Amino acid sequence: MTRFHRLRLAALALACASAGAHAAGRAAEPVDLLIRHANVVDVIAGQLRADRLIAVRGDRIVAIEPDARAARYAAQRSIDAAGKYAIPGLWDMHVHFGGGDKLIEENKNLLPLYVAHGIAAVRDAAGDLSPSVFEWRDAVAAGRLDGPTIFTSGPKLEGYKSIWPGDIEVGSSAEISQALDQLQGWKVDFVKITDNTLSPELFLDALKQARARGFKVSAHVPFVLPIDEVSAAGLSSIEHIEYAYKAGSSQEAAISAMVRRGEIDSREGWNRIQATFERKTALAAYRRLAERGTAVTPTLNGSFVTTYLDRDDHKNDPYLRYIGPGLQATYAWRVERAAKDDAAAIVRRHERYQRNAAILPLLQQAGVNILAGTDAGFLNSFNYPGVGLHDEMQRFVESGLTPAQTLRAATINGARFLGHDKEHGSLEAGKAADIVLLDADPLRDIAATRRIDTFVLRGRVHDRAALDAMLAGVAKEVAEQRVEADKAVAKP
Repeated sequence: MTRFHRLRLAALALACASAGAHAAGRAAEPVDLLIRHANVVDVIAGQLRADRLIAVRGDRIVAIEPDARAARYAAQRSIDAAGKYAIPGLWDMHVHFGGGDKLIEENKNLLPLYVAHGIAAVRDAAGDLSPSVFEWRDAVAAGRLDGPTIFTSGPKLEGYKSIWPGDIEVGSSAEISQALDQLQGWKVDFVKITDNTLSPELFLDALKQARARGFKVSAHVPFVLPIDEVSAAGLSSIEHIEYAYKAGSSQEAAISAMVRRGEIDSREGWNRIQATFERKTALAAYRRLAERGTAVTPTLNGSFVTTYLDRDDHKNDPYLRYIGPGLQATYAWRVERAAKDDAAAIVRRHERYQRNAAILPLLQQAGVNILAGTDAGFLNSFNYPGVGLHDEMQRFVESGLTPAQTLRAATINGARFLGHDKEHGSLEAGKAADIVLLDADPLRDIAATRRIDTFVLRGRVHDRAALDAMLAGVAKEVAEQRVEADKAVAKP
């Protein structure tokens, strides 16, 4: 070895020793929580990052690094997550709170159910309890109430004599403007429009006025309006997959026009839509939705439950112990309606569900932003707040999406839709500390999302015992509500 090489090796050794001494002398960074040895699920890339630490300070993730660097941090609390899988907190992008003022407490009881199932945020798509929902939204944001972050439309826009409770009914462009003034005053997070009694002209007017004010707009789409037209007018999301199915008909515009002119009714219109549905047409239509940024919230599970009531009546579901008696009573109308179906009608509803669910992979292939939402709450029979999102994800995989695509629909897609993806929707340094630790790999089996070991919500740790205690607390309150309801019935 030459003198030059000896000097170079000595210099390298000195540099390494100096670096080691510096590292040893550096004070460890204080953090509130250190999750160690976790398998972190990158929901955007659909990949696992093995043996990672997640450092949390306050309600933020400050670092995600290889666990070998754990000595850099001094944590007040550590969690050994070896063998666990970390995903972002889930987002349910279509829920409802409602049933009238008598059911305010029963609806408030639903908030712990979302937390107990790893759900960090919900999007309330209108009901008749908006004043309470605004109160809960603000209380959760201020840390005064435990629950998921709530995004809400407030009351939705409809025409006169709407069948839905709690709507703002409008009959002119001026009334739409006044309604939007109200919604802005309430600081709603988006606007919801439905098609029960609202004319197609006012529907488009409401959509355009709301978009001009900067609102995202979600809707049920009137049959007489082609999906392409409402998407081009600025619709942000189509709620329920059946409306998106309509765009796959090669004759959609002509059929819509015939219904609008009264030449055929909407039932016949749907028959013709189904007869003229084409995969090529659908993909082209869905690509246009994607290009314009029109998302779709399929809400498959609610349809699945009522479609297959002939196979499972759900009367003995264990989860009913978490649903108040008043809310359970609102389930009756869909159950009673399904009970009137004869054998042929049951076959038709099975076929309709299967047709609708089959377009989910086409939406995904076309690049449409798919939002996982349940439609859970009042009215929608046995479609349960909390666990319902896991059921919805199961429906997605059954319909042809991969677990990775499904996880994106229940996390980052919702955050992006609402403009909160810089802080939510994935596990990254600087983002909110909403972290679900699972006992199994959800990229292999989406059912793993049900196996929650720990939920860190806004930096606060809820271990399995705490989550179980939440469920037990709700069950206790529901049991007491049931006793009171029985007493009220027994009174002469």
